[in-house]
Amino acid sequence: MAKTKEINHKERSHALLSASAANRWLACTPSARLEDEKPDSTSVFAEEGTLAHEIAELKLTKYFHPMAKSTFTRRLNKFKKRELYQDEMLKHTETYLDYIKELTINLEQQPYAAIEKQVDFSHIAPEGFGTADCIIVADQTLYVNDFKYGKGIPVSAEDNPQMKLYALGAYTAYSLLFDIQKVHMSIVQPRLDNISEFEMTVSDLLAWGDEIKPIAEKAFKGEGEFVPGEHCKFCKLKATCRARADQFTALDDFGGKKPPELSNAEVGQVLEKAKSIESWVKALKDYALKESLKGKEIPGWKAVAGRGSRGYVDVDKAFKQLKEAGIDEALLYERTPLTVPKLEKELGAKQYRELLEEPGHVQKSPGKPTLAPAKDKRMAVTNEVSAEEDFK
Repeated sequence: MAKTKEINHKERSHALLSASAANRWLACTPSARLEDEKPDSTSVFAEEGTLAHEIAELKLTKYFHPMAKSTFTRRLNKFKKRELYQDEMLKHTETYLDYIKELTINLEQQPYAAIEKQVDFSHIAPEGFGTADCIIVADQTLYVNDFKYGKGIPVSAEDNPQMKLYALGAYTAYSLLFDIQKVHMSIVQPRLDNISEFEMTVSDLLAWGDEIKPIAEKAFKGEGEFVPGEHCKFCKLKATCRARADQFTALDDFGGKKPPELSNAEVGQVLEKAKSIESWVKALKDYALKESLKGKEIPGWKAVAGRGSRGYVDVDKAFKQLKEAGIDEALLYERTPLTVPKLEKELGAKQYRELLEEPGHVQKSPGKPTLAPAKDKRMAVTNEVSAEEDFK
């Protein structure tokens, strides 16, 4: 493998029009400015993701740039001492590294690589910048790769605005140095077994940038209408946004419909409006609990202690006393086989297929029919075509 000519490191930082929130401020332009007034928050999951990114950065640096084994081991051991470190981080970051290796191994040219590279796309979105996990340039192609450690929902690279903004920033930085004709974008989510790729020409990318530029300028000024939708999920205002609340009042319109039964068309409209209610109500409850714990009043509600739990002070001492009292040890432990998904996770996909799936030790059964939006990629089933036949 040819080594990179240069490694760039930039600290992660925040922009008003961040690439990671682009799907939100492109759809709901005033949200970015209003969100900026709210304090940032973090979570254990976000901190775990940061640690996994740091491990991935170390591995990619070693792959692209000569590094003594002792140096790599010493740096990795520092990460292992972190409170949030888990052994599975090594496996998942290795999946990401394997993808980058496969991407670069057959390149005809010596690749240029930049790891954790801060890219500037302020010519499209005012003061816009972000950090791309790994940028590679070779064979007239700009490769923009994103490592996501979360296991919430699969993220697609197809027409992904975050990836395209990174690509615009990277193209601006490297187009004078390299002949770039094509952009290849990828998102690697190893905990979800999801690797998504998308390609587009540079001309199409630049045209998209010109198209969103006036929208970004409006977002930077905080202008436009609030538009609720699926993009609200990670918004800081998801609980208290009035526009999001108002969208659900449309359900009241069906109260005066005649005849008394809803038509299929009306059922579809209600479901379309109602599909986000559950997450909205959860966000409201989380907000109300935080406010109540601060001593602020939420009329009709209060914070109370939840149901407690019991645990052993020292399980070894407790079980020793039980055994000395004549309790059979067989009563103290359970031995149950791991489920197929858990065993696949422990063995890894390759070994699981070789030892269990291919020899026929695993039986696949079709899932119970469930309702999904029309845009879902799965084939529709009816009573005439059973779920089992469709599965076959």
